Formats: sequence, structure tokens, C-alpha cells
Amino acid sequence: MTLPTDPLWPRAGGWAAADGDAADATILGVPTWRTSLSPTGAHATPAAVREALRRYSPTQLGARGESAGAVDLGDALRIVDAGDVAEPDGPEGEAAVRSAVARLAPRSGLVIALGGDNSATYPVAQGAAATGLVTIDAHFDLRDGVSNGSPVRRLVEDGLDPARIVQLGIADFANSVAYARRAADWGITVVTLDELRRRDPGDVMAEALQIAGAGGSAARVHLDIDVDVCDRSVAPGCPASVPGGLAAHELRALARAAASDRRVTSADIVEVDAAADAPDGRTVRLAALCVLELLAGLAVGERRSGP
Repeated sequence: MTLPTDPLWPRAGGWAAADGDAADATILGVPTWRTSLSPTGAHATPAAVREALRRYSPTQLGARGESAGAVDLGDALRIVDAGDVAEPDGPEGEAAVRSAVARLAPRSGLVIALGGDNSATYPVAQGAAATGLVTIDAHFDLRDGVSNGSPVRRLVEDGLDPARIVQLGIADFANSVAYARRAADWGITVVTLDELRRRDPGDVMAEALQIAGAGGSAARVHLDIDVDVCDRSVAPGCPASVPGGLAAHELRALARAAASDRRVTSADIVEVDAAADAPDGRTVRLAALCVLELLAGLAVGERRSGP
């Protein structure tokens, strides 16, 4: 589909290639898919998200839509795209992801990884030298083995302090008693889906970052956005999404609230299978909006901190 052109209505995406200079945000494709527990075409998703971004404006409105408060994220932030890690699965692929993120993170306020399935979380968080983790996910991801269901367990076993892990949106009928016990035994903070939806997203995220971001300015929190936390009506392209999950606006609010805190230095958006999406591309479009919400939160955080 050819999109209309309007010089007064710029489009999001299409950001300059990463060139080694400092950036406020860096996009990196991490198209993991080979160890997924469900058949998936998630390796097609980074490209699909980049294409979907072109459907949106980069303009963040001010209070009540006031023009004086409107901000073009492309003007407020230096955003670059580092392309994709070509083969991110397996030990060699994970090493390549870690290396890419470790190279980008020191020169970027926020590294945003476009998955791929949830196995991307493991090498991205390690490459970013994360000291804390917040997941927005229906699942614990504490499974044994190596898959998209095991990144949190693998991070803990490799040294991430489970007392600095907060899991938001853990759902009924999507987990097992054994893994719930594992989370409790390890001291992971869990906010269930039912509790999450009864509370203000900003308050929940602030509380989560107090835990995951313990250590003050030295803390580096990784944010894992697993889109299958959402209701299946808005995320049909997520193999594990179910009826009754979060609304799209709730996920977007959580993403923006997280990125407004400078302790969040890396994030991933995962578990979207672009090849299995609805004909209108609603799941990929939601993932693209999560990118923009992260950038909007980053811009808010920059304005709060001042020059």
C-alpha cells in the first residue's frame, strides 16, 4: 500500500543508520525464532515493525492536545537504526546479540530490540549489562531448557539477582504451579494480570522500578515487553495470547512509564509473529506503537532531567 505524502505530516521510522555517534535511542532487530515452543514466523517481525512505523506520526501531543506542548520525537531525540543481527539463535547467535548490544549501549540512552520471540530477552539483557529486569508478560519464562519460555531462568542462573526482577501481568491458566513456586522461592516480585489491571499503570511501573532499579543511578534495568500479555483481540499475531489479556492502551501506558525512567537502558518487544497476524496487521501495529511509546517516555524523561 502506498502511503500519502504530506510535508506537514512527517512519518515515524526511517531513522538514520547507526554511525557510532551518540544517540538517545537505538533500534536493533533481533529476529530470534528457532527455539520457540510454538511454531512461529517471528523472524519476519523486525522488518514488519519498521514498515508499520511509517503509518504513524512521530508527534507526541501535549496536555489536552495543546499545540505548544506537541513534540516531534524525531526533533527531540536522536534516533538511529543499527539494522538486524543476522542469525541471533543458538550460542553463536546469542554471542553476536550480546556483542551488538554491548557495542551500542554505551553510546545510546536506550537500546530497543525488535524481536523475534522471547528468547531475545536473554542476550539483549546481558549485552546491556542489566542489573534489574521488568517483564510485561503473561508468562514467568522460568522453564527448564533453552527456548522462548526460559530467558528469565537463564538470566537468574547466570547471575541476575532475582530480588531485582519484577514480573507484571502474569496470567491465570497460562503457567504452572511448579514455575509459580520457582518464582516465589527465588524471590521474584510478581504482579498478576488481575492486580495489574486494577491499578494505575504509572504507579505499578514506578513500584516495579523501585525494586528492579535498586542501586540508584548505577542501576541498569532491562524492560521485556511480551506482547502476548495483551488480549487476543488486539494481539492475534502472538501465538500465546488469550482472551482477557491487557488492552492495547494499558500496554502502551506501561511502556511509556518505564522509558521515562533513566534507569531503563534497554528494552525488547517480542513474541509477535508477523506471518500470523490479522489481515489488518493489528499486532505488528501495536508493536510499532510500543516503540513510539518507549521513545515518548524517553523524551519525557529527558525533559524532566533538563539540560
